[in-house]
Amino acid sequence: MGTITIIQGDITTAEVDAIVNAANSQMLGGGGVDGAIHRAAGPKLLAACEKVPVQNGIRCHAGEARITKAGNLNATYVIHTVGPRYGVDEPSEKLLASAYQNSLELALSHGCRSIAFPAISCGVYGYPHQEAASIAVSVCSRPEYAPVSICFYLFSEDMAAIWVTALEKHSVT
Repeated sequence: MGTITIIQGDITTAEVDAIVNAANSQMLGGGGVDGAIHRAAGPKLLAACEKVPVQNGIRCHAGEARITKAGNLNATYVIHTVGPRYGVDEPSEKLLASAYQNSLELALSHGCRSIAFPAISCGVYGYPHQEAASIAVSVCSRPEYAPVSICFYLFSEDMAAIWVTALEKHSVT
């Protein structure tokens, strides 16, 4: 049975089957977690992303996920998901839940038993941190995802504390 753990640290160092990238819709790198993952993975990740089909300039819509090989990361795959821009992409709550759900579904369909998530949509996309943590923990706690060990890699101590609180609240209910 899978577990959910909270780690304050750099997601690019995770030794898991799949690392989730909080990507933009073009999947060609960017700032924050997206840029860090692309830098750590090297040019093979960008080349893999460029092979993902484009429709109307978009490789991945908000709430969806795509999978590629992981390049130089300590993982087999990178799962690219686009979270909603808070207050812009609606319904934000449903789209954020879908980003986690679709990432986990891709992981399971590719035989992954361990996955590392960042705080999707919590950077420049402006999602309120407590609400995002609650949604993330709720989705990842579903019984169908029990075969997967889930780690949340949060960069700051404050963000890790928010996720720990969300996990504790979810465990009580």
